[in-house]
Amino acid sequence: MAAKTMQDLLIEDLRDIYHAEKQIAKALPKMARAASSDQLRKAFETHLEQTNGQIERLQQVFEEMDTRPRGKHCDAMEGLISEAQEILEMGLAPEVQDAALIAAAQKVEHYEIASYGTLHAYATACGLDKVAQLLDETLQEEKDTDTLLNKLAIGDVNKKAIAASGKKAA
Repeated sequence: MAAKTMQDLLIEDLRDIYHAEKQIAKALPKMARAASSDQLRKAFETHLEQTNGQIERLQQVFEEMDTRPRGKHCDAMEGLISEAQEILEMGLAPEVQDAALIAAAQKVEHYEIASYGTLHAYATACGLDKVAQLLDETLQEEKDTDTLLNKLAIGDVNKKAIAASGKKAA
């Protein structure tokens, strides 16, 4: 469908992130199982719960817009998840794999932050206040997850990855 109006563009991008969130919901359990750090595993499990809530919130957005909730294949997320899968196949030491999984998850978060920020701006421009509020809730959750992943990486995971690599952390 060619976007003809700002609201058409909003709907197209909502369909993209809707499919992206469903892909993430399938990938997170694998990432959680692959994590050797209990904190990282818990972060992935918590984010899976959030992602399921975000999918429900997107369904609310579609309802608010009187549009059937359906996804449009998200090639970008497919690529990011494929990169995460490659990490699991590299044969990394568990501590190093945790560091790589955080990096892969943060790439996903940054895509989501960019997407939800744009969607929020579109909804605001269209005067769809309830839609904008729902999208902003998800945007804040994505930012919080990114911050948590960053804290895990800096606080513990990267240091353990360095130690497992036989080098001293700086």
